Amino acid sequence: MTVAGIDARTGERSAVSCAETTANDVASRCEAAAQAAAGWARTGRAERARLLADVATALEGRAAEIVATADAETALGEPRLTGELARTCFQLRFFAEVVCEGSYLELTIDHADVSPMGPRPDLRRMLVPVGPVAVFGASNFPLAFSVPGGDTVSALAAGCPVVVKAHEAHPATSALCHDIMREVLPDGVISMVMGREAGIALVRDPHIRAVGFTGSVGGGRALADLAASRPEPIPFYGELGSVNAFAVTPAAAAARSGEIGRGLAESFTLGAGQFCTKPGLAFVPAGAHGDALRDALLGTVKGRAFTLLTDMIREAYTDVTYQAAEQAAEQAAEQAVEQAADPAADPAVGQGAGRPAGRTVAATVVEVEAAGLTPELLEEVFGPYLVLARYDSAAQLRAAVGMLPGALTATVHAEADDEIGAELARTLTARVGRLVWNGYPTGVSVGWAQHHGGPWPGTDTVFTSVGATAVRRFLRPVAWQSAPSGVLPEELRDEYDGAPRRVDGVLQLPNS
Repeated sequence: MTVAGIDARTGERSAVSCAETTANDVASRCEAAAQAAAGWARTGRAERARLLADVATALEGRAAEIVATADAETALGEPRLTGELARTCFQLRFFAEVVCEGSYLELTIDHADVSPMGPRPDLRRMLVPVGPVAVFGASNFPLAFSVPGGDTVSALAAGCPVVVKAHEAHPATSALCHDIMREVLPDGVISMVMGREAGIALVRDPHIRAVGFTGSVGGGRALADLAASRPEPIPFYGELGSVNAFAVTPAAAAARSGEIGRGLAESFTLGAGQFCTKPGLAFVPAGAHGDALRDALLGTVKGRAFTLLTDMIREAYTDVTYQAAEQAAEQAAEQAVEQAADPAADPAVGQGAGRPAGRTVAATVVEVEAAGLTPELLEEVFGPYLVLARYDSAAQLRAAVGMLPGALTATVHAEADDEIGAELARTLTARVGRLVWNGYPTGVSVGWAQHHGGPWPGTDTVFTSVGATAVRRFLRPVAWQSAPSGVLPEELRDEYDGAPRRVDGVLQLPNS
């Protein structure tokens, strides 16, 4: 069996195909990762950082080939993919800085002493790599959340070899990036498998010590159950579905309706609406200012056609939008569906009279009363799809927000001294991992303070998949009690001065 990419624009099968990985090959690659684990964990931090930076340089050296290959498989376009490759390389160098800085190790020393509880032994604690990690690439980011992406890089930075299960949406891109990385990294530190059965075998392999995943709620839950049902369960870190609420207060709508409407339109259609941070539900006030915001939004997306990543994604999007249009036709007084004219679609689809033909889709906006939100309207829809919930009072907005499931982000647009905005900020932080104020959520910068996670179903964990602390997923704590200096890791010896440490309760910085 082979896996070949499909040109998202034409539907033509790529001439380049990758063989599905057999169960025996999965086992051998996991064993090679296990054999490499001790050496990679012992690699000095400066050397590990240098290798991560060298991977970035190697990817940049073949940028034109990578971008062309990815565009042929995803139709994301050269500008977007050039930017994604730049992000990927920046991320590699950023984690090199994280490794060199060293605070991620949580180095802690308590010398032997007498405490109120009696004598205390010498205790020294730090985080160490968990071992080989399985990473599942995402469909919507062929670079930044795929073979050379954030899960892979944070695991490598932590000192863990990685076996990547490549996504079938871009096999040639995955294979190309994998080959480039293998040329730089030691044997066994990076490897790749392909195919659904290979992914199952990967999670089951006893050498694998943790799993990183970006994808659907259904797929993530199945893999999480698999990881938990092993004879020796392992942690599963999944980034899953997220509807990402976007709330506009009456004061903000009155002051900036056109600006917010246009910005929201660009945000929910960015990348054809195939971002995990896409705002999928917008709370907009009823009345003239809210109408103006809606009209600016619709005017921005009108006439635009979008190519989705795969046939499966496009068919799922078509089914959802068709059903929404059918429901709107039956309940015209409560719900309206606006679908911008798509040159390759049946022009009557917005009225529920037909399904799109061809390979592009239009943006879809479903307008409802906030009081009429249903569980179905609170589910993520992959693609350029937005539910516009109109509210006529702060109480109605408060009740609707109370229905929201967990998510990666929430956005509030408010004015100065806006009491409704302040209340929204307090409420929404209980349901999300990142609150965006007077901005747009589609854009996750890589940095020390970033958090890309959130309550279920945004993720199944308190950890992040973007930012410096992403390494924490692939580390575990170990304490040494009364151990002689020769037994201790270098970072826990008294004379070490290469990373921040907390010694007898006092934080000590290098060279301080």
